[in-house]
Amino acid sequence: MPADSLARFFELLRTLPEHADAEALYGDDLEGRRRERNLRRYLAMPHASVLLLGEAPGWRGMTVTGVPFVSGREAEAGVVPGLELPEHPQALWEASSRVVWATLRDWRGPIPLSWPVYPLHPFVAGDPRSNRTPRPAEVRDGVPVALELIRALGIETVVAVGRKAQGAIAASGLVAPAIRHPAQGGAVLFAQQLVELNRALG
Repeated sequence: MPADSLARFFELLRTLPEHADAEALYGDDLEGRRRERNLRRYLAMPHASVLLLGEAPGWRGMTVTGVPFVSGREAEAGVVPGLELPEHPQALWEASSRVVWATLRDWRGPIPLSWPVYPLHPFVAGDPRSNRTPRPAEVRDGVPVALELIRALGIETVVAVGRKAQGAIAASGLVAPAIRHPAQGGAVLFAQQLVELNRALG
């Protein structure tokens, strides 16, 4: 991948509006730069031309590592080589991350990439160690970032992880089938549907 192929993606990512109850993950502070280094390592990995488009970062996973569906536990397991962790992570594991990578262990061929349609961490006001559903306007703001990532990486197939991501990307004219999000009791169905997707892409 050319060194500057993601320049526009990171430019759009950094200009997303940051609200009082939504944390930007890739700033110029120490943690923001660490997360960005991790994300660049992840995006540079060999991958299928498939993107799993999720909803938003969770405080136990992507907010710690900067990488979608990767918590400290997956980072330590080396699912993405060379990830840097903070000295004292705010959380060590995330349930959704565990389910995603447990399922991807059996993926045939290069694994798909993941990205959240709203890449800031939305939290309950006053409690950064919480998650909330992103507002429709926030999701709309995030769509151009996702579309630029799709363009920059030559993604051919987008699969929405949850209906919110599916609706947002459909509004841009891109049709994406949806699979169940692994959170809130959806782990078994998510795993089944991801295995079926792998077979279909064959």
